[in-house]
Amino acid sequence: MSAPERIPPRGVTPRSVTPHELLAKGELTVRGRIAEASNAVLYCTVEYAGVSAACVYKPVAGERPLWDFPDGTLAQREVAAYELSEAMGWGLVPPTVLRDGPYGQGMCQMWIDAPEDAEEGGERLLALVEGAEPGPGWKAVGLADVGGDRTALLVHADDERLRRLAVLDAVINNGDRKGGHLLPAADGRLYAIDHGVTFNADDKLRTLLWGWAGEPLTEEALEALRRLSANLADGSPLAGRLAELLTAGEIAALRDRVADLLRTGRHREPSGQWPAIPWPPV
Repeated sequence: MSAPERIPPRGVTPRSVTPHELLAKGELTVRGRIAEASNAVLYCTVEYAGVSAACVYKPVAGERPLWDFPDGTLAQREVAAYELSEAMGWGLVPPTVLRDGPYGQGMCQMWIDAPEDAEEGGERLLALVEGAEPGPGWKAVGLADVGGDRTALLVHADDERLRRLAVLDAVINNGDRKGGHLLPAADGRLYAIDHGVTFNADDKLRTLLWGWAGEPLTEEALEALRRLSANLADGSPLAGRLAELLTAGEIAALRDRVADLLRTGRHREPSGQWPAIPWPPV
């Protein structure tokens, strides 16, 4: 799909319309539906002050109820994930807002185009390999059943962008980090999408990015966590924004997760009380 004009997700247009302003104030026009999504996901264009871009609109009315999350809250969680990504300074989640649209309130997020060769091996972030070791440049996740009574080793790239994302997912308690949610952009940035199943007060972390489990956090990650911890204090602007998106219990659990990461200084490990890898993994 294409739009008449695109803007860089974190850039500023020539007319000084920021991506956030464009998403929040622009006229939203539905162009189609992304059929493979489990919830209603609409491909749209948004136009404001003569600037247009492609975006995704997920109306709350189209959310499928989940047994372990309050109904009608997935859009808010997507916005909260963006807020946390920005607060950590990593820009891993495309610009995302909560707004009214053609089908009521919902999440609106800038569309990210992956390079055309990404699916043909232009930049592989995940792979299945033979043998018991991942090889240089890769981190092992675990064995995967590939049919015919055969298994292969699931690996992900030993990539600093993925390592940051593993930390962000631990912070937001992401219960569904799949391979299809990773979008390497043409400019070399990595974006991550689909953050509705996040911020549960109970431990729900499920991800394909376990390659650093138990390893020491980088100093960059520790500094981002210290900064985030300070920004989550009562009365802060970030705490105020999150209070409009999450429950008090979920915010308290978020603070606890950040404090725990700082206390241990290590990447999260699977708890053993919850499936560690999402299914299907893509």
